[in-house]
Amino acid sequence: MSEYKIIGIVGSFKKSSLNLKLAQTIKEYLKDKAEFEILDYTKVPFFNDDLENPTPEAVTNVKNKIKEADAVWFFTPEYNHYFPGILKNLLDWLSRPISKDIPQVLKDKPICVSGITPGMTGTVVAQDHLISVLNFLNAKVMMTPRLTFPNALKSMDDKGNIIKGLEFIHAQADDFIQFMELNK
Repeated sequence: MSEYKIIGIVGSFKKSSLNLKLAQTIKEYLKDKAEFEILDYTKVPFFNDDLENPTPEAVTNVKNKIKEADAVWFFTPEYNHYFPGILKNLLDWLSRPISKDIPQVLKDKPICVSGITPGMTGTVVAQDHLISVLNFLNAKVMMTPRLTFPNALKSMDDKGNIIKGLEFIHAQADDFIQFMELNK
């Protein structure tokens, strides 16, 4: 198996999500270079301080997966010039330390951010906001290259597979592997 384990976090629960398709495309491309798991966080409750002790099992499971991974790759849609609320909710849970001795799981974790949209902005504004939160959490965010994939439907075949722009997707994936190597 590969040397690296990457957790992919998609900012949409929609079954036909374009960002899920992007994550799956990258997972397929990296199959010989890294283990890539798309995180299921659909059972994570809304953040509430009253629920922290004991931590809900779904939150503990997500934190453990991220803690054990070498890196995290976020795939965000853009809703009203921001990343989705479900992603912010997950980040609120992840921002909490595991214990007095173990910090929150994104601290010093190599991070990549991408986004795909049928619109023209390519998720650039949502990514800027997401990166701001990730920087606050002391994650190691790869700032370039960033993949802001606009007009997605023009880049897909009739089955919904991404067929145009793959060189940019592959370049970001290759650069992220190098980024992980530099940030071991």
